[in-house]
Amino acid sequence: MRQAYAHEAVLVLAPGSDERAPGGAITVALCGSLDHSPPCPLAAHHTAVERRGDEVHLRILFATPPDRCGTVREKIDAALGAGTFAGPDGRTSTWETVRTGCATVSQEERPHARRLLG
Repeated sequence: MRQAYAHEAVLVLAPGSDERAPGGAITVALCGSLDHSPPCPLAAHHTAVERRGDEVHLRILFATPPDRCGTVREKIDAALGAGTFAGPDGRTSTWETVRTGCATVSQEERPHARRLLG
């Protein structure tokens, strides 16, 4: 049975980089490509992005069986740790990861988390 989890990260994007690129990197890491038929093979997921000054804050919600949670988190961290992603438009974005790690699903995120479980 799948459960909902949260992961968060703080990045500093290089000038001219697309703030959606880290989410794309996560999708490719978890699903193999940006465009795929549902469901996501490893973990249904959603990445929210919020820019705060020079930093980009990511909140990744995902749903997966408990025995796969560690694998999903490792793939998220590896995708962000790579620090680069070439988007579908051919533009390469780069970033530095300030921090990344486990988070808890917030009260506000619970409805979205339930949809990922569905």
